[in-house]
This record gives sequence, C-alpha cells and structure tokens, in this order.
Amino acid sequence: MRIPLTALAGCMVAGLLVPAPAAAAGRVGQAGLMATMGGEVMPQKCAVPKIRAGSVPSLRSFHEAMAKCADTFWAGRFAAAGLPYSSPEVTITTGKDSVCGAITGSGAQYCPDHRTIVIRITKQDLRDPFRMNIAHSVAHEWGHHVQQLIGVLAAQAALYEPASDKARKLLSHRVEMQAECFAGVFYSATLKSIRPGISWQNWIEAVRNADESDIHGKPRNLAHWQDRGYRGGATGFCNTWTASKAKIT
Repeated sequence: MRIPLTALAGCMVAGLLVPAPAAAAGRVGQAGLMATMGGEVMPQKCAVPKIRAGSVPSLRSFHEAMAKCADTFWAGRFAAAGLPYSSPEVTITTGKDSVCGAITGSGAQYCPDHRTIVIRITKQDLRDPFRMNIAHSVAHEWGHHVQQLIGVLAAQAALYEPASDKARKLLSHRVEMQAECFAGVFYSATLKSIRPGISWQNWIEAVRNADESDIHGKPRNLAHWQDRGYRGGATGFCNTWTASKAKIT
C-alpha cells in the first residue's frame, strides 16, 4: 500500500496470507508477547544513514540499517516476554522476482514459508526517497514476521481456504492492521533515531488520506492501529482479532 507521498507499507504474499480469529489470537496472547500492556517505552538508538536521491547503494544501506534496528528491537521484546526469537532473512533487490515469487505492489513483501522479508528498491524510491515511507516498508514487514513467530499466521492457515471472499477480506484486514500496529510499537522506541523527516501527527494524517486497499482496508483504520501501537508502545495494544468490524474494514 502507498500513501500519496510515496509508499506506506508492503503486504503478505498472495496465497500465503493466513489469518487468525479471536480465539487463536487469545491463545497467542497467553504465550507472552501479546499479553504485554503499558509500561515505560525505552528509547532505542539506531544508526540509520541519510539517503542520497538516485543512489541504489544508499537506499540499500538505509534498508540494511532499518533491518538491524528492527531486529534488535523485536529480539529485545521477545526476550522480555520469555519467547524464542529468530531473525528473518532480508532480501533487498532492484529486480522483480524473489523467493516470494513475483514482487508486486509497493515492492515490500513477507514470505512466511521462507521467513524472508523482500524489499524492492523502486524507481519512485530513487526519485523521491522520503525516509518515513521507505522506513515503513521494513517496519510493516517485520510486523508480519512477528505474527509468524507468535503463531498468528501458521496456526490459522486452515481457516483461510474454506472462507468466503467476504470473510477472507476481513481476515486479511485483521492481519494487515495488526502488522501496522506492530510497526507503531517499533516506532515508539525508534522514531527519533530514524529521523523520519515528518512529524508523527502529519505522518498519521498522510496514512489516513492514503488510497484504500482491498487487502489492507480503510486508511483511517490503518492509521488508527499504527497510532495505537505508537502511543501504547506495547504489543498488547495490537489485538485486532477482537476489534469490531468498524475498526477493521
């Protein structure tokens, strides 16, 4: 999904999207990570470099730094919850194919089977390397990796296949909005280091005014969940599975 500036977020690879209903989310929550609520947010310093317009190596270095930042953050959160953590593979490319298959949409994807985040450097990124848009590609996809590790994705794979088209869309929205919320949790500790080039309020307003996506849902709800994760600073604020349809569609 892309906001009018450049890009907002990537998405799960079509066919591998495996949603979880409220019951499964509750079981995951009891495992540790999703039970965490509130508490003081501890700032995390990340060395994220400047981006030079038109430079593929510069963008690659930025993505690599963002990946290191996200990996450090989530490893710490999992450790605090007493849960095992493993890093995803990260592929940064200018091509159109990856282990996920054809790279579509905004160019950022997560492949659950391979536990791989794929980031494609696009021509738009090179022309207009807006830091927060580009950073969000990593933050959102790492949210999907977190979902994979805590069981939100794989544990519910069987539910997606028999679901109606309408039910699939709603389940897709719950997955994507939770990934947005996880990205917000990550930003709560790292935004200052990322130096986004935009205030948080203006960023959320840009998200709210993005084009609507069938996969992701209404921009106003995506903005709501990302802001909820940021202001809450904990994964316990990100249970999209028990949220009303009005907050998910």
